[in-house]
Amino acid sequence: METYSDSVEQQQPQTPRNRSVGDQEQLTHAPQMKNTIVGIEQGQPQAPKSVTGGNEQQQPQALNKPAANGKKSVEKARSLVLLLATLAVTITYQAGLDPPGGLWEDDGAGYKSGDPILLTTNPRRFKAFFYCNSVAFVASLVAIILVKLRAPLKYHALEAAMILDLFGLIGAYAAGSCRDVSTSIYAMALAGAVLVYVVIHVVFFTLDHHDNNNRRRNYEDFLREQEEEHDLLEKRRKRLLLFAILSATITYQAGLTPPSGFRLQDDMSGHHAGEPVLLYNYPRRYKTFFYCNSVSFMLSIALIILLVNPNLYRPAIRSNALSICTAAGMLSLVGSYAAGSTQHLKTSIYIFVLVVVVLIVVVVVIVFFAKRWRQLEAQHQPHEDNNTDAVEDRRKIELHSKRKYVMLLGILAASVTYQAGLKPPGGMWQSDGVGHAAGNPIMYYNRRLRYQAFFYINSISFVASIVVIILLLLPSLQKQWWLLRAMNMTVALDLFGLLIAYAVGSSRSWKSTGHVLAIVIAVLAYVVVHVLLSRFIGRDKKS
Repeated sequence: METYSDSVEQQQPQTPRNRSVGDQEQLTHAPQMKNTIVGIEQGQPQAPKSVTGGNEQQQPQALNKPAANGKKSVEKARSLVLLLATLAVTITYQAGLDPPGGLWEDDGAGYKSGDPILLTTNPRRFKAFFYCNSVAFVASLVAIILVKLRAPLKYHALEAAMILDLFGLIGAYAAGSCRDVSTSIYAMALAGAVLVYVVIHVVFFTLDHHDNNNRRRNYEDFLREQEEEHDLLEKRRKRLLLFAILSATITYQAGLTPPSGFRLQDDMSGHHAGEPVLLYNYPRRYKTFFYCNSVSFMLSIALIILLVNPNLYRPAIRSNALSICTAAGMLSLVGSYAAGSTQHLKTSIYIFVLVVVVLIVVVVVIVFFAKRWRQLEAQHQPHEDNNTDAVEDRRKIELHSKRKYVMLLGILAASVTYQAGLKPPGGMWQSDGVGHAAGNPIMYYNRRLRYQAFFYINSISFVASIVVIILLLLPSLQKQWWLLRAMNMTVALDLFGLLIAYAVGSSRSWKSTGHVLAIVIAVLAYVVVHVLLSRFIGRDKKS
């Protein structure tokens, strides 16, 4: 069979001028080249078309395709801006109303009750936090209002505003999460370190990269592979962006209001108002939490900045640099959760043991589904129809939709369990007392069994969510149905654990916990009855 290039040379001699324009037409009319290629290979005569004339039917399509691509890029930019602006508005609004350092409970010299403690003890730091946070909040609101206008999108003004917004978040986090200049510099340097790592990773990856496009059998295969690669990059970009938004949302709030809260007044032991309680009681544990949380936050912000520009994120995604950074951010979340959710070293070790146990269970489930899927494929192999391309395309669409569904559920569970673990139900002791220290969970002392049940169930749900998110980042497993089945089962158990943790932690008596579980059974019964009635009514209509 002739190749495309040989057939074209036989049909139409190419001058340098025709060759350059023809190449442009091939790139512009990629979907229309298929019929031409089929006709040439079957020996059908193809009338040569001039550059200026004889192309009246293709010109409208050639004009429509760039317009469609431009409209698609505008919609992508609009969705990106809305997503980032919603993130920034949510966290900056809450941080502005509940500032780091806490609020004074009583009137004093130079302040009144309800005033920010940090404004009195360290006014420069508070003002730096306040203005950076306000800039991010206002810029996000303006972006949301102007996102429907085409002019800001056309000149990339909204993307520039969102970059400014992200830098405002970095400044607010560095000023509000710590109390000394050196620590603030270290926190801000983490974002720069992430960017430097991504650049180095991409450079080393592209050293051994060779372009094998000249080895394609024909131009149609090349275009199809290019289109598939572009779609895959965009899908991975969306997932990475959602993961980054998850980490940035929960780590920004946790960094400004760390677990165990703040000292509300000075005492004789040298503790100052506005300082984190955990910093005085367990300084090593607090530093572990702070740096793990900061690494996750700065990784997320750096990823969001990189994912804005296609020239930056495409080579970074191809080299898996962004996936590695996201996995590192997820592991940092586990470290900050283990350090901040408990004041006991043994309990923190148990959390890491949970990670290993959950990972082993997930691997066992994956192996089971992989074997089961191969058996089913072997049974259905002789009965495959000829329309394999259509079936494969339909499977890819279904796989992408279900993977997105599992990913969103994993993000939801990880977000709520992380926040609940750092701020457990019942609150924290604000001062030392008989048998307890400031910053310890109150429920641990008066309802220990209930607290332990909530803590471990919540921790299992959190760890399972992180494991699911990390496994969804692996590019080699993204096209496997058996992996999706295993992830679906893991997320279902994850949500079930979330339900049990809510029932245990939201009430103070086992009777109320039983009522919550009874509500679950009632809701499930209602859904079953609704489905049965709908099927019965639909059957009557058909008859």
